[in-house]
Amino acid sequence: MIIAIDGPAASGKSTVAKAVARRLDVRHLDTGAMYRAVAWLALEEGIALDDRASLADLASANPVEFDYAHGAPVATSVRIAGLDVTSAIRSPEVDAAVSPVAAVHGVRETLVAQQRTLADARDTVVEGRDIGTVVFPDAEVKVFLTASAAERARRRQADLVAQGHAVEQAEVRSRLERRDHIDSTRTASPLEAATDAEILDTTGMSVDRVVDAIVTRVEAAR
Repeated sequence: MIIAIDGPAASGKSTVAKAVARRLDVRHLDTGAMYRAVAWLALEEGIALDDRASLADLASANPVEFDYAHGAPVATSVRIAGLDVTSAIRSPEVDAAVSPVAAVHGVRETLVAQQRTLADARDTVVEGRDIGTVVFPDAEVKVFLTASAAERARRRQADLVAQGHAVEQAEVRSRLERRDHIDSTRTASPLEAATDAEILDTTGMSVDRVVDAIVTRVEAAR
């Protein structure tokens, strides 16, 4: 069974998806981390974010890998080009670079193929922006998470501060809104809810309430 959890940045996807995976004891796959890893490597190698051919080649030549402890549903680390980038891909610089990178058709084509392989033949909670529409259009459960811009900015700022990055909430909100625009208007796999997805507004909802709602839907689909 594929449980697809989509939504814009800071809508709660990662927190909720990991919690659902742990509750159900099934594998978790963070596709956003894969695009972040490619964006990080592009920045490290000085590749221009508008050099679509080089970005596509970079993604093709450097598969993203996840490490899982034995029997654990959630990955302990993310690697690309042999490097552990688990923390590095959560920086403000990568935040700003990931949408242009993810908009490149060649990058998406490569990573979607990897995502399908990683989730092959196992129950998996897959989070991203095009899981229910493109990566796994036949997923048994599809959920699209949303939240107000103010709430998403508050969450993202809190995450960045916890990681040691000093950033104003107004700046975070501006970046989120810019990223929403890029992700929603790109030609390749734009951010949008699948027609058969359940839309959950997580503003003001606890993580447990959101997880309960998704697990209930999973149990009904089994």
